[in-house]
Amino acid sequence: MRLSLTVLLVTLALCCYEANATLCPAFRTELRSFFLDPEELYNLNLLRFFPPREASEAMIKVKQCVDRMPKQSRQKAHDAVEGIVSICNK
Repeated sequence: MRLSLTVLLVTLALCCYEANATLCPAFRTELRSFFLDPEELYNLNLLRFFPPREASEAMIKVKQCVDRMPKQSRQKAHDAVEGIVSICNK
């Protein structure tokens, strides 16, 4: 549950920054993949951003931790993030 709260707070910070309140569609897709896709698909999605190897490995470790959550909990966390994104993109 702590991880979900962390992701939620980071998303809120990214969305509601004064300079630009719209969220990049590619990042939105990456967030959906983070919560709902299997690790292999998430890894492919993550590679679109050309992250450094260390950052990619760190995100995969976090993804493995998130994948231990029940599917229903991951869906709820994703729905919460989507709710924030929809408010920020108005």
